[in-house]
Amino acid sequence: MVFQRHIEPLSSNPALRRHDDIRELIASPANPTPLVRLKRVVPKGVDHLYLKLEWYNPFGSVKDRAALQMLTRMEERGELEGKQLVEPSSGNTGIALAALAALMGKKLTVTVPDGVPEEKKLILRMLGAEVWETPDDLCPIDHPKDGAIALAQSFITGAATKDKYVMPFQYENPDNVQAHYLNTGPEIWRQTEGRVDFFFAGYGTCGTITGNGKYLKEQNPDVKIIAVEPQKGHRLPGMKNLEEAKVPGILDPSVIDEVIRVDDKSAYEMTKRLFRQEALIVGPTTGAIVFAAVEYCRRHEGIGVAISPDGGFKYTSYFVDILGDEGLPKE
Repeated sequence: MVFQRHIEPLSSNPALRRHDDIRELIASPANPTPLVRLKRVVPKGVDHLYLKLEWYNPFGSVKDRAALQMLTRMEERGELEGKQLVEPSSGNTGIALAALAALMGKKLTVTVPDGVPEEKKLILRMLGAEVWETPDDLCPIDHPKDGAIALAQSFITGAATKDKYVMPFQYENPDNVQAHYLNTGPEIWRQTEGRVDFFFAGYGTCGTITGNGKYLKEQNPDVKIIAVEPQKGHRLPGMKNLEEAKVPGILDPSVIDEVIRVDDKSAYEMTKRLFRQEALIVGPTTGAIVFAAVEYCRRHEGIGVAISPDGGFKYTSYFVDILGDEGLPKE
């Protein structure tokens, strides 16, 4: 006979960084992601640009916010009962959904473009997700036959699968926007003491830029919302060029004041500078967003906040290319 003594668990106490569940670590106004001033990648005279480090979320990206909001609302509406999940993703939303699905005991299938970094695919599989690859670009486009979005939608509409699956569908789900309207935007407003003048985010699913843009403009209509768009045929996972990709249904163009186009070379060079000059281990989309923000802040006075969507550890295979000869082993 084994004697078991009843021990009361320690109660959740955010002040002590003690939590009952990893979900409590997803950012909120009470637990914001950090805001860090950039000092070395900016030109002389520009000392008012801040980077919001979304990779401090527990699953590593800004998409943790949207994934939690979408699944919470779906669960409240009873849409998850007896269903498996399916979602098209360039990786980050899929990772967040896979982690949350694991906690909920739900199965998840993620359809991804085959150009997504291998590191992301491996993390998805480690979390228990089933990964289906498609010959797609780096942010799923709604190709009629073989796109990641089209493949995911086939699970929802197929005669044999439609009653088994439900899809959060980040590109059309208003809860993606609400995650940022309710959380990220208020965090930025509070962290800047209401002094933010410019906000920078990339075109992707467009939940981040729409939700933050809406909230910040409600606080101050003069806040400028700057969208960052990659070149056509880019190599920046998670970003969209809206001339070659379907425009997400949740994008509200009325909140966008200006769009800055960034090429891959500029994005990756800035990523390397952020590593080496600011000690910020960021993903390449951060490089694109910071490059655009620096160019904008050269010409405008005010306080800018740029989103850093994720960290750099999931892109190590991509970074080999930008190191060139530096990446060769020493003899």
